[in-house]
Amino acid sequence: MDFNYSEEEQRFRSEVRAWLADALPKGWGKTVFEPEDEDERAHFRIDWERKLYEGGWSGISWPKKYGGRGATLVEQGIFAEELARAQAPEGINVIGRNLAATTLMHHGSEAQRERYLPKILSADEIWCQGFSEPNAGSDLASSRCRADLDGDEFVINGQKIWTSFAQYSQWCILLARTDQSAPKHKGLSFFLVDMSTPGITIRPLTQISGEKEFNETFFENVRIPKENLVGELNDGWRIAMTTLSYERGAEDALARQIRFKQELDLLIETAGEVELGEGKAIDNPAVRQRLAQSIVDLELMRMNCLREFSKAIKGEKPGPESSMMKLYWSHVAQDMADMSIEILGPEGLLMQGDEDALARGRFPMSCLQSRAFTIYSGTSEIQRNIIAERVLGLPK
Repeated sequence: MDFNYSEEEQRFRSEVRAWLADALPKGWGKTVFEPEDEDERAHFRIDWERKLYEGGWSGISWPKKYGGRGATLVEQGIFAEELARAQAPEGINVIGRNLAATTLMHHGSEAQRERYLPKILSADEIWCQGFSEPNAGSDLASSRCRADLDGDEFVINGQKIWTSFAQYSQWCILLARTDQSAPKHKGLSFFLVDMSTPGITIRPLTQISGEKEFNETFFENVRIPKENLVGELNDGWRIAMTTLSYERGAEDALARQIRFKQELDLLIETAGEVELGEGKAIDNPAVRQRLAQSIVDLELMRMNCLREFSKAIKGEKPGPESSMMKLYWSHVAQDMADMSIEILGPEGLLMQGDEDALARGRFPMSCLQSRAFTIYSGTSEIQRNIIAERVLGLPK
């Protein structure tokens, strides 16, 4: 694998850096930060996505006819890296861009692509994901939310959970059962649901971090036109596997790796300021060893990302190998978050808003948020099963 970038790609990276330096507020990341209020922060991020769009930086590797720039996947990867390096706000429409859009490109009709893709790019329409249910999270094929055909409409009844950003979303990608008698993998279909449709109730869930990113979503006799079916009837499982492959894919992990590295750098800096025993935490050999291991772990994460990204550049579609990447990074990040609390001691538990909090309370928030890493996008147990059966070819 060639790790070098061409002169054209280097120029592109410089262009991205220059635009970000001008577009982000002065003092960003030092004296200026995202709003602390969760609702204000969500709208701040939506506004940022619209600013990216206006600057011509949304979906840059998408075909031009859908509003993209037709850039290469390498350039898309460079852009993801530079956004993370600049600590730019993380977009709230990630489900729209990374999941709904890519799924429609593979399985949607041309009419669906023309209707939905441009508005996803412009962030005029925010999307959420209606896959998991209270009794069908890891075992997604056990979904019981149903969609019954009634004339020219499907009538949806059921419940979804962990519906991230549903309270801000205009549309939802939904997996629902359309054949009650078929084997559980065979009777599912993939739909696009307008969240303003009568019969939809959204109930935010307070997480351990105090945030309300997740939601319960209830569907009661929700009628949607049958043209909102993606692909063929009862082919939803195959389409959903495409969605999940991109959810666990390299582009997302490439940016995550940089953000994790920034947090590790901040932890190393903070460990040089706090006391542990008779000296600074950074001087403790056991602490230094753990920090060194995290440096190695994150560099391995980057190598794994680049390997998978190289396959995409060669035209290979995401496959079950993406589970290895998701399994790896979720545990690396979780271990790093646990380590930060252990190293920093009682002071490290002070949350954002406390004037004595270290690093503005970043570390305890990261620790709480990391509890979900090994659950969402498929639990670690599910990822191991996929790797064993579909990558290694082991018996079920």
